[in-house]
Amino acid sequence: MDAASWISIAAVCLTGAAAPGPSLAVVVKNTIAGGRGQGMLTGVGHGLGVGIYAFTAVVGVAALVETVPGVSIAIEMLGGLYLIWMGIGALRNAGNAELGGHAASGRAGFTEGFAIAFLNPKIAVFFLALLGSFLPPDASTLDRTGVAMLAMMIDAAWYVLAALLLVSTGAADWLAVHGQWVERVLGVLLLGIGGFLVFGGFMAL
Repeated sequence: MDAASWISIAAVCLTGAAAPGPSLAVVVKNTIAGGRGQGMLTGVGHGLGVGIYAFTAVVGVAALVETVPGVSIAIEMLGGLYLIWMGIGALRNAGNAELGGHAASGRAGFTEGFAIAFLNPKIAVFFLALLGSFLPPDASTLDRTGVAMLAMMIDAAWYVLAALLLVSTGAADWLAVHGQWVERVLGVLLLGIGGFLVFGGFMAL
C-alpha cells in the first residue's frame, strides 16, 4: 500500500470517529462522573470495540452483518436496549447527586465504552465500505491488519483526547457543578437514541 492509501484511510477513520453521537455522549458522561481516568478508559474501551469490528472486516467475518439482515437488526436492537438502560441509570443518578460526586470507576467506563461500540453494527458496515473503497484488492495480510490497528488507535485516541479536553479546559468542572441537569439531558439523549434504534429494529422485522 502506498502513502496515499494510508492517508485516505486514516482521514476516513478520523471522520467516522469525530462524528457526534451516542459514543461521545457516553465519553462525556463518564468523564464528568469519574474524572480524567474514567473518561480516558471509556475511550480506550470504545477503541477496542471498534478494533474488533475492524479486524473482523479484514478477515471477512463482518460480511455477515451486511448479508444477513437478521444479524444486523438483532445487534442494533441490543444496542438500543443498552442505551435505554444507560439512559434510565443516568436519570436515576441525576436525582441523587451531582455528576462530580459519583465514585470514579475506570472499569465501568471501559465497559460502557466497549459496549457502545460493540453493539453498533453500523461500525461493521462502515469498515466493510472503507475496505472496499480504499483498500487495494491486492493488499497483503500485513497491510489489512495494519489498517485494522490504525482504525482502532485513531478511534481510541480521538475519545481519549475528548476526555482530556473536557478536563483541561475546565468544561468537566462546569458540567459537574451543573451535574443534575447535565445527566438529565444525557439520560434523555441516550433514551431517545436507544428508543429510536429499538423502534427501527421492530419496524425492520
